[in-house]
Amino acid sequence: MVACHGLSASKDSDKYLLLAEELTRGELALARFDFQGCGESTGVEERTTVATRVADTLAVLARLRGHPRLDGRVGLLGSSMGGFVGLHVAAALGEAWPVVTWNAPANLRGLSAPERRDDGTGIGAAFLEEVAEGRYAEAPSGVAWHLVIQGAADDVVPPRHGALLHARAREPRAFVLIAGGDHRLTEPAHRARAVAESLGWFRGAWS
Repeated sequence: MVACHGLSASKDSDKYLLLAEELTRGELALARFDFQGCGESTGVEERTTVATRVADTLAVLARLRGHPRLDGRVGLLGSSMGGFVGLHVAAALGEAWPVVTWNAPANLRGLSAPERRDDGTGIGAAFLEEVAEGRYAEAPSGVAWHLVIQGAADDVVPPRHGALLHARAREPRAFVLIAGGDHRLTEPAHRARAVAESLGWFRGAWS
């Protein structure tokens, strides 16, 4: 499973460390990576776009192809912007890979963006121009094997986005609404449920 983190986050967020721990217990592999300008990656985040994140993810997938310890089955999981990116990657590849999104937007117009900081984190002009021109402004339709996990109390990406993503997906698809769940799924019980639902979805797709 390849994990795509959100804006101004990194591969070392608590969510992905928990996923890594749970997956390895179940003899599954998780690839965590930093998008350009985030975490340990080079670059400046404010110069990145959805397109650069899609390219980063495709590069990771290319690197994993033929890995001697993997059997070729691949899934994508992303939270927030990472989920949005993961859907575009799945659509671009056109393969029936399982995809799980946590609190991902269905579109980028009207959402509150992270504030740009002096250290170059957050989104910049290139990202805003991409959205304004309609490039990567909407999540793709017709992605199969999509599990939507949505926090009911998310005030960053409202639950209507999760419902719309589910409506756009092609069967098999599923929608899990976590009562009281915020954008980061801060409560341990909410995060644990998201992890369990995700693992169940991948196992079902790969069985």
